[in-house]
Formats: sequence, structure tokens, C-alpha cells
Amino acid sequence: MALKDTEIRALKPREKNYRKADSGGLYLEVFPNGSKLWRWKFRVGGKEKRLALGAYPTVSLKDARAKRDEEKAILLSGMDPALERKRGKVAAKISAANTFAAVAREYIETKMVGEARAKATVSKAHWFLEQLEPAIGTMPIAEVDQQMLLAALMRVQMRGRYETAKKCRSFASRVFRYAAATGRCSSDPAHLLKGALTTPKAKHYAAILEPAKLGELLRAIEVFTGGPVTKAALQIAPHVFVRPGELRHAEWSEFDLEAGIWNLPAAKMKARRPHAVPLSRQVKDMLLELHEMSGSGKYVFPSAYGHSRPMSENTMNASFRRMGFDKDEVTAHGLRATASTLLNQSGLWNPDAIERALAHGESNATRGAYHRGLYWDERVRMAQWWSDYLDECRRGAVT
Repeated sequence: MALKDTEIRALKPREKNYRKADSGGLYLEVFPNGSKLWRWKFRVGGKEKRLALGAYPTVSLKDARAKRDEEKAILLSGMDPALERKRGKVAAKISAANTFAAVAREYIETKMVGEARAKATVSKAHWFLEQLEPAIGTMPIAEVDQQMLLAALMRVQMRGRYETAKKCRSFASRVFRYAAATGRCSSDPAHLLKGALTTPKAKHYAAILEPAKLGELLRAIEVFTGGPVTKAALQIAPHVFVRPGELRHAEWSEFDLEAGIWNLPAAKMKARRPHAVPLSRQVKDMLLELHEMSGSGKYVFPSAYGHSRPMSENTMNASFRRMGFDKDEVTAHGLRATASTLLNQSGLWNPDAIERALAHGESNATRGAYHRGLYWDERVRMAQWWSDYLDECRRGAVT
């Protein structure tokens, strides 16, 4: 006889579990502590099995019967409801482990940390994930489509961060490609969003492009009263025109002062290729002097707070501000534009040699190696000419 709600509410606990049948294999099991659990009894291949359908009264009599009918439909289709439930739990567990955020973190650890990418690059990847995580972080990566990703990117863009949105799309694309390669999704929706975001206005780092103004800067550096290591970095930076991060993280083990070469490993370079910088006579002299101050440590330009870490990324720009040059006049990164512009304007050097000096070489590793051999001698001469030119600017001999 089918159960009724009034009958169920009146059921009292006993010393042992007991059951009250409803219909179609559905029954209610009453426990000594007073709790009541719906179960459904069925057979597969002649073997009796049971499924829990929830606790009463959270699951009402009506709901329990509906759940029984759903499971019965699975049974009538030729499948085992108990086995399908187990499969569903496994799928849910796998799905939880394969959220966009989980796969992105795995990608960062496996591909970026595992391939010894620079700490700053890894940190930036985590930051890109932080921008996307609120919108799609908890979603299974296979379920994130281009509309969902676009909505996440638009949230970033609507804050006026156009360049960040563009870089987040690029980061997401790498995560999706990694997920596809490891069998967690089948496509890269980020690829379909190329051109969907607002193109950011190109940002150029402030740079001095006039010899007279450059001389003014070099004279200001010469009388700078900040820390000696900071002053050395300010003096050397215009001569070698590497990226500020590459200069800050310079290590003494990378320098061969006798041969006059600074060998930067691929892990520190933006293009992930090793780069060699020829050192002029002036730079070698400055480095020998600096070695007396920081040569016992790892970094050429250590932090003022301890030799175990490099100089802060804001130190050089803050020093320029202290010398009276604002951010629209000169930046540490802008020294590269200064060198590029004035070297090209001199008409003395092959533009390709200048590009190689700026580490803007070929993306093809074989061609890149060939080009270094082709332009190295010219770059050595150019490095010395450039240091001599800077000395003339500092003395006011170039206007």
C-alpha cells in the first residue's frame, strides 16, 4: 500500500532500523536516531541493488517518487542506475579538477615554472589569471566558450585596461591550447576573439632623443648623490641599453670582463633566447670599480636592503625623478629608444646590427645565431663608438 505524508510524519524511531514500502521499489528507511532516508530497490542482471534518493522531509514523498521514476527510466534504457551515478560522481570530480583556474595554474607550473621562465613572467601570468578568475575560474574549462570568455575580458576592458584585456586573452589562449593538448578541452575559444577587443593605443616610453638633452641627463647622473650602486646602474644603463629588468637582475657570473662580454641567459630575456652584450672600455672600468662594492655577492646591482636580492624595479625611475626629470622626459626603458634613435641617425651602423644590440633578433633560432656571428664585430665597434659618443655628450661637445 502506498505511503501518505501523514503516515510518514507519524513514524517513530525504534531500537533498530526498519522500512516502510511505498510503490515501485521505493521505500523509506527509519533509523533509531529518528532520521528517515528514501531508497529505491531494483534489479540488474538478477542482482538486487539500492540507491539512496535523499532524506525526508528535505526530499518530500512527491519528490522521492519523481526521483524513482527518473532512475527507473535509466534502468529501462538498459543502463545500471547505480553505475551511472558512480560515473557521474567521477565526472563531477574530474570536472572540478579541470576548472579554468585549475588548468591555468597547472599550465603555469608545468610550462612556465617547469621551463624556467623568469620570475617576473610567472608572476605576471598569475596576475592575468586573477583578472579572469572571478568570471570563469570555477567553470570546467571544456564548458568555457567564446561568449563567456569575451564577457570576462570585457569586464577588464570596461575598467579602461585595454592592454591588460589583450594580454589576458593571449594568456587564456595559451591555457586553452595546453588544455586541448592534455585532453581537457577540444578547442581554443580565445583564438576566435582575435580582433574582438578594443586595440589599445600604443604606449611609448619617454626617451631623450636630442644629444644636448642627453648630455644634460648624463651630467646629472655624474653628480647624483644617491647610493653608489644606484649611481653605477644609472651610469652603465645608457651604455648597454638592455631592458631595465635585465640590468637589475645582472649577475657577476654572467660577465667576462677580460673578454668584454656580458652573456645573458635565455631565461632572463623577453624573447627567451640568450643574448650577448659587448662591453666598451668605459663600461668595463665602471664594472671593475663596482666589483669592489658588490663583487662578493650574486647581483651586480643588489638591493639597498640586502645583497640577496636585486635592486628594486622603481629605483632607477625614482632616481630620475629625484634629479628633476619627470616621467614624460625620461624612463629607464626609454634609454633603449635613445640609443636606437641616435645610433640609426648617425648613419654609421647597419640597422640590423642595432636591432641585434637591442635583442630584437630573428625569432628563428638558427637565423638568430647566424646573425650574431654576422654582426658581432660591428656590434663590438658600435658599443665602443656609442660609449665615446656618450662621453662627448656629457662634456657638451655634441649639440
